[in-house]
Amino acid sequence: MEPLLRYFPSLTDAQQAQFAQLEALYRDWNSKINVISRKDIDNLYLHHVVHSLGIAKVLSFEAGTQVLDLGTGGGFPGIPLAILFPEVEFFLVDSIGKKVRVTQAVADALNLPNVRTQQIRAEQVQQQFDFVVTRAVAVLPQLMTWIRGRLHDQHKHGLPNGLLAL
Repeated sequence: MEPLLRYFPSLTDAQQAQFAQLEALYRDWNSKINVISRKDIDNLYLHHVVHSLGIAKVLSFEAGTQVLDLGTGGGFPGIPLAILFPEVEFFLVDSIGKKVRVTQAVADALNLPNVRTQQIRAEQVQQQFDFVVTRAVAVLPQLMTWIRGRLHDQHKHGLPNGLLAL
């Protein structure tokens, strides 16, 4: 967890406790379902958590912001962002059911009421959001096709609503 605290030293005690639980949760789930490469699980915080939170170095979501995590896989970047921004609503979707089950179980274990999950294909999502976040899901032209019409027109941030792709 040291890399996380190096980049985000002002986490609250509650956030630190939630982030500290991630390793045990993902190791347990990874033993059942390959959510994170078994070769990479030892780098969970640097390669997955801190990488996901890179979005927070570009934009601090305002309370009430609605964010779609498209192709969330095991919950990245959505779960770390939901911990960091507890007043923001996150909708984590993936087309693979077992990954959605893991993500929901992790959100439940961390008591993240600001997270909803659903097994659904990107192009089937009907709601609108302020931002769409994604991590290594598809090439940019494909992502843009999937999110067309999914962004609110009204902006509440300095950065216009849109896609934040890692």
